[in-house]
Amino acid sequence: MTSGATISLSLISHTNAGKTTLARTLLAQSVGEVRDAAHVTVATTAYPLIDTPQGDQLVLWDTPGFGDSVRLVKRLRQHGNPIGWFMSQVWDRFSDQTFWLNQLAVRNTREQADVVLYLVNAAEEPDDAGYLAPELSVLEWIGKPVIVLLNQTGARRPREDEARDETRWRSLLQQWPQVKAVLSLDAFARCWVQEFALFDSVDAVLGAAQRGPFARLSLAWRERRMAQFSQAMRALAVPLARAACDQEAMPPTSMRERAMRMTGLARGRQGGAQGRAMSAMATRLEAGLQESMQQLIAIHGLEGKAAREVVEQVVRDVQVDAPVDESKAALVGGAMSGALSGVAADLATGGLSLGAGMLTGAVLGAFGGAGLARGFNTLRHKSQTVIRWDPAFLQQQVSGAVLRYLAVAHYGRGRGEWQQRIYPEFWHALAVKTVADHVHALDEVWELREGPPEALVDALAPLLDDMARAALDSLYPGALQQAESPTH
Repeated sequence: MTSGATISLSLISHTNAGKTTLARTLLAQSVGEVRDAAHVTVATTAYPLIDTPQGDQLVLWDTPGFGDSVRLVKRLRQHGNPIGWFMSQVWDRFSDQTFWLNQLAVRNTREQADVVLYLVNAAEEPDDAGYLAPELSVLEWIGKPVIVLLNQTGARRPREDEARDETRWRSLLQQWPQVKAVLSLDAFARCWVQEFALFDSVDAVLGAAQRGPFARLSLAWRERRMAQFSQAMRALAVPLARAACDQEAMPPTSMRERAMRMTGLARGRQGGAQGRAMSAMATRLEAGLQESMQQLIAIHGLEGKAAREVVEQVVRDVQVDAPVDESKAALVGGAMSGALSGVAADLATGGLSLGAGMLTGAVLGAFGGAGLARGFNTLRHKSQTVIRWDPAFLQQQVSGAVLRYLAVAHYGRGRGEWQQRIYPEFWHALAVKTVADHVHALDEVWELREGPPEALVDALAPLLDDMARAALDSLYPGALQQAESPTH
């Protein structure tokens, strides 16, 4: 095995700006301590991000945050004279340990780092951040290339809004020659595809001797993320495929019972059976969605439990495929009309959040006439009535799957355990449009529902892959192309 290279990235920022939070997100580990207070991180710590079979290693250094950066600049400039040495190594060490740790971290960065990742609070106006100029002076003293990361950007916003923030900060920082790039990378809400832009920016500032090792490290990182992406698509596909293949058989009814239901004289028996069937299907779907969500959480290196996933739609989402005797069609044209009440009411937990939606209270409405049922009977040679999910409902569940994926992919580990959150409004429109653009391909997939669910999973997962890529490309244009064309 050849001896590889070690490339070091140092996270630096004003105190309590989110360095350790971002480190947790990138590492997918609960490293360090995260709380809303100044000077929580008191030691410089190195964490391995990724390595290669050739022995290359990418290391992320978490450092204590800057406090009094004005005084820090003055002390660092005294570093080369005896009085400055005494003040730093003797006086500061015992009289102001936080200040001494800051000096230690800066010197460590100067000696160890290849690239500095400088986090700034994007919620502040650059002109209002009084600490910015002295901290950039510290980075100038360090003498390493700096990539500025916009952190604490708040709730997810359309890409053009984030781009305006980047432009504003880039314009302000252009007077500092050590700043080589400005990127959005929020510790709470970054998406993994944004990491590719970070890797490309790092590559652009490394020396020639480091380019080869870093290209291998970058490729290993991309392969890790894309493998997680493929696993996530399959996890999303499984409950949808099972739902598409799911069905409940209804008990047979006589001509007399059907005629009585048409006149409103007998609804209870069949309506109750339909309600039980629908409830059973909703319960199975909910369990599948919850299991899928738990897998998504684990795949992305998060912790916590998925909340109960429930299904939103009224009875039009349930399709009844009923065998119809052609000679009796006139008598049973409205045989399946009626009401389903109280179905899965216990699934309601209040409000639209991260689930596929809500199936609340009563499920009411007509199940459709015999014309639709007869069409399926002829096509599939059914000998009994069955209830199954309608393709339109399944399509909506695909939209929900895209939304759930976006939510998990943007969830920074620094937030702590996974929690349900309301989707950004513009994500809804994006998910609906993305699925609508693939509706014909989805229709072809649903045609496989008569076969085993595994075959449908194999067909649906690549289609979900295409849809998720389209959504991500809309949010981060070109980022996935960077993933598939890594730096060499």
